[in-house]
Amino acid sequence: MFDERERKWLPGKGAVGMWFLRKMVSRKLRRIWNKENSNTALALAVSLGAGAGLMYLLDPDRGRRRRASLRDAAARTIHQSSCAVGTTSRDVSNRARGLFARTTSVFRSDDADDDVIEARVRSRLGRLVSHPHAVKATVSRGHVTLTGHILAREADGLASCVSKVRGVRGVDDQLQAHDQPGSVPDLQGGRERPGDRFELMQSNWSPAARLLTTLTGGALMGVCARRRDALGFGLGTLGFGLMLRGVTNTEMKRMVGAGGGRRAIDIHKTININAPVERVFEFWTNYENFPHFMTNVREVREIGNGRSHWVVSGPAGVPVEWDAVITEYIPGKLIAWKSERNSIIRNAGLVRFEPQNDHLTRLTVRMSYNPPAGVVGHAVATAFGADPKHEMDADLARMKTMIETGNPPRDAARPLSEASRVAVTGGEAFAR
Repeated sequence: MFDERERKWLPGKGAVGMWFLRKMVSRKLRRIWNKENSNTALALAVSLGAGAGLMYLLDPDRGRRRRASLRDAAARTIHQSSCAVGTTSRDVSNRARGLFARTTSVFRSDDADDDVIEARVRSRLGRLVSHPHAVKATVSRGHVTLTGHILAREADGLASCVSKVRGVRGVDDQLQAHDQPGSVPDLQGGRERPGDRFELMQSNWSPAARLLTTLTGGALMGVCARRRDALGFGLGTLGFGLMLRGVTNTEMKRMVGAGGGRRAIDIHKTININAPVERVFEFWTNYENFPHFMTNVREVREIGNGRSHWVVSGPAGVPVEWDAVITEYIPGKLIAWKSERNSIIRNAGLVRFEPQNDHLTRLTVRMSYNPPAGVVGHAVATAFGADPKHEMDADLARMKTMIETGNPPRDAARPLSEASRVAVTGGEAFAR
């Protein structure tokens, strides 16, 4: 019953010895009692959680829908996981072969055909310049001649990078550099290229890099679990961040919402509406209609010069306000907007209207927004039932019903009365 330390201090006889004996027995009994109570508390917590889960899934009204959503989510997770495993295994295998080829190439000559060297140079151009088609590279006996047009800010390091391509013996730079695209046809359009950056400094990571980062983050979190000091906490925080970055493949600034601009969460929805495109476009250009089919939009009013003021229900029903400005407007085809710089929730989006026939319109909504705390804040809000993606599905369904039948929904932020229905929906003009 007693360990060696307690037995060593236990007296042999006498009243004092009996007092120590009772003390030791009561201490042992308290230990047993506390251990049993902790096990009982754990079992009670597990039972309560299981009971709450069963009540949630077996609810007579919404249980069937919840079970179907859970089943679909599980199937989607399994499918995405299998695809991720296959993609990652192929990427790791290809990188292993590439590493082996690079290692063995050190012991081989760099002599290669001119066609092979030209292909290597062309692949490098795609990462260095914004208009690779405007640069022509010809190779003769390992010597590369660059001709064509290029922006001045990209011309400085191009020849140096090309000279480092394996097999290149020399570079003759005959490019025409331009400070601005101007009227040069070859320099129109295009996009900025990141250049030769370390992979972990890029926006999108390869599957192999994501796997390595996730495993490293998990190892650092394991160190945190073993060390209960400041260093362990710091390593655990770093590991948690690396694991999130590897699993989500989302930039850290978008994940935490700091410096991520308007693009932290992307939403893309498409719906078909049984109404002419002119009627659907007119409905969307009247911003005052939004609170009548959206659940969280309390008020939208025009303030002039293509600008509008929005009031929506935020967390715990607290109103959130911002101003938005129209960035592109094509009658009957497109409406695009973005929030102004001082907005609490920065967002941008567009709505595209595509006529399928005289009585059918395809509506495409693309929206990006940056909630407080970025992707992490979005995940927390989703855990508490505030999922903007599902809310938009419901809002678009109410909008579809409102346009096709003329019957305003009763669960919107500002339901319409029967008297005001005619003024907003056009009365029988919207009824089929």
